[in-house]
Amino acid sequence: MNGKTIEVIDTDAEGRLTLADALAFATTLKPDAIIDFATLTGSVVAGLGDQVAGLLGNNQPLLEAVKKAAASAGEMVWPLPLVKEYGETIKSKVADLKNVGGREGDAIKAALFLEEFVGQTAWAHLDIAGPAYAEKDFNVYTPEGGTGFGVRTMLHYLRSLAN
Repeated sequence: MNGKTIEVIDTDAEGRLTLADALAFATTLKPDAIIDFATLTGSVVAGLGDQVAGLLGNNQPLLEAVKKAAASAGEMVWPLPLVKEYGETIKSKVADLKNVGGREGDAIKAALFLEEFVGQTAWAHLDIAGPAYAEKDFNVYTPEGGTGFGVRTMLHYLRSLAN
């Protein structure tokens, strides 16, 4: 949507292509901030397990606000860095970007890929691949099955804006 071309290296990483267009579209609406949730990478599950979402983005105050909202909501998130040097791995010789940049640090590389579509808009991404589905009851708020992870965090975040 924003004119960037993408070399598809891994067809199993197709969701980030759709999300890229959604983010690019969202920027046309001139929002103050964009917060997205996606079951983006298995690597975030390997690093953080099945109850913690990875939190990445380009705006520290927004990331802190989302982290605080998650804590208030009882949902666990952990900040991961956007290591700019990893961006070299998603550069392509035949397009603007590759949709993957290798296995190591994939959650960070996937977020760097998405960052290419938000421009200067404040943006936070939650990789919810781990906590999106519970294999067994975790607590009263998280029974077995689809968890709705992030809904409570967003409610707390939006309430914080009203204060």
